[in-house]
Amino acid sequence: MANTQKPLILTVLLYVKSGKFEQFQAYETQAAQVMEDYGGKIDRVIRPVSMAGEKFPLPDEIHLVSFPCERDFERYKLDPRMSELKSLRQEAIANTIVIVGTERELYG
Repeated sequence: MANTQKPLILTVLLYVKSGKFEQFQAYETQAAQVMEDYGGKIDRVIRPVSMAGEKFPLPDEIHLVSFPCERDFERYKLDPRMSELKSLRQEAIANTIVIVGTERELYG
């Protein structure tokens, strides 16, 4: 990842294990609390209903997450509380795809 002080925008596709949505919500709630200590926040939660094309399975949730900069995101990932949440995460989440980017000006 490039070393940037620009705000990071993460697009996170989350696949929840069958019957584990309650554990997923518990994990996400606790992870969001840790995230706040590094200036991060979940800006939007989307429940997808369909996907154009069939290259990827439909995720259960899509989160748009922001951090002030890459350094804060890296510090969040290394926080010992996230290690403590690892077993809950493994119990609830089958797969995660994270797309990291920075915001650009709108077209038009």
